[in-house]
Amino acid sequence: MGPAARLAALLALLALRAGDRAGAAARGDTFSALTSVARALAPERRLLGLLRRYLRGEEARLRDLTRFYDKVLSLHEDSATPVSNPLLAFTLIKRLQSDWRNVVHSLEASENIRALKDGYEKEEQDLPAFEDLEGAARALMRLQDVYMLNVKGLARGVFQRVTGSAVTDLYSPRRLFSLTADDCFQVGKVAYDMGDYYHAIPWLEEAVSLFRGSYGEWKTEDEGSLEDALDHLAFAYFQAGNVSCALSLSREFLLYSPDNKRMARNVLKYEKLLAESPNQVVAEAVIQRPNVPHLQTRDTYEGLCQTLGSQPTHYQIPSLYCSYETNSSPFLLLQPVRKEVIHLEPYVVLYHDFVSDSEAQKIRGLAEPWLQRSVVASGEKQLPVEYRISKSAWLKDTVDPMLVTLDHRIAALTGLDVQPPYAEYLQVVNYGIGGHYEPHFDHATSPTSPLYRMKSGNRVATFMIYNAALFWWNLHRSGEGDSDTLHAGCPVLVGDKWVANKWIHEYGQEFRRPCSSSPED
Repeated sequence: MGPAARLAALLALLALRAGDRAGAAARGDTFSALTSVARALAPERRLLGLLRRYLRGEEARLRDLTRFYDKVLSLHEDSATPVSNPLLAFTLIKRLQSDWRNVVHSLEASENIRALKDGYEKEEQDLPAFEDLEGAARALMRLQDVYMLNVKGLARGVFQRVTGSAVTDLYSPRRLFSLTADDCFQVGKVAYDMGDYYHAIPWLEEAVSLFRGSYGEWKTEDEGSLEDALDHLAFAYFQAGNVSCALSLSREFLLYSPDNKRMARNVLKYEKLLAESPNQVVAEAVIQRPNVPHLQTRDTYEGLCQTLGSQPTHYQIPSLYCSYETNSSPFLLLQPVRKEVIHLEPYVVLYHDFVSDSEAQKIRGLAEPWLQRSVVASGEKQLPVEYRISKSAWLKDTVDPMLVTLDHRIAALTGLDVQPPYAEYLQVVNYGIGGHYEPHFDHATSPTSPLYRMKSGNRVATFMIYNAALFWWNLHRSGEGDSDTLHAGCPVLVGDKWVANKWIHEYGQEFRRPCSSSPED
């Protein structure tokens, strides 16, 4: 394993870091930070209150309708009830001319549903957008890929890696939560709409299986149906080159919807294709997993993520050591920090218990109101991208005295100037559903990068805090980027991951970390 891989393995440990806070979310970006997802519970609780009031109103209305029904039925069941009685004759005519019309055209039902709709419309602006549904579905596919999770297991609420005949439980929730047929259909449809049949097929297959098991049951909340799932799955198989499966599923569709002319034409088309190429009956196309964006290190990256927290064995190397660090700073004299050198090239140091639980909680609380979708440099612009799913906030040290203390602690340990413009403000990051950051460098690799707008050079070092803290140099002393600092944040399998980054720039460090012309320094 090379230096870059070992560093990536170390940073992969951050993937399952848990927290317990909630924060604000922009509509359409709810999925990109778990604190925003947690905040979405509040409008759903209010919607539950609306539905409860609607149900109570409907229950009262139905009780009154039952009373009317029982009253009229009792008159019809009493054979001794003569219409010759003028009172009974009058009430019969009144019922047929007036009462039934009032029952049928009662406004109570429409008033009940109108109140529910009005309440929903007031909440709608705070609800996740369709982009969030797409993002959450892609997150499940990401977890499926990186951790090799079984779709059938996920649908049952089980997080299992299946490799050949071996099955490994990666996470055992205290309470199993199964997905419905419509849940699986929506995940599959997101992939289908992207032309991603590699992911669409297993999710749509699970949807078809579950819809078959509950066929005939009607669920108000479902958007899809067995026919919808069969339709999408048949075409997905056709697009993937498996005509025989497409034909079989299309024929099944016609059993439930025999008048569908489009599907009937598809059946004829598939039968003709198979007649022209009989070997298609048994052929099964191998569907390649999409690699978008293209990532040359994907196999290495995902292999490291699958270690789920185990580190490379490095304790045998005598040049790696632990110590109580003061860095000759009076600030640390009475309270040294536990330091562990975990890598030499690149130089990576771990500071244990760098922040307390209360400090970590404070940092999260300060950042939550300001969290926005994380971006990456793209030419001269900064854009949100699929390969980085999180929200971040920048905290000035003027926000709270604790941040001033934190800066002093970082400066004392590193010996570097961490005040702007020689360092960036503290960036606090909360990862979303399956949130991740694929392999990347912290330093700029292009002269047009927005990082240079600070007029203080490139990012010479990174200080990453997650209760413990990691420190490493991004640049050689020559100013060239260190290619061995390629690192990543694995998709969050479960829990709530927070990190805080302090990026220190070249300028201001000239006498603290002198330059060298040697590319090895």
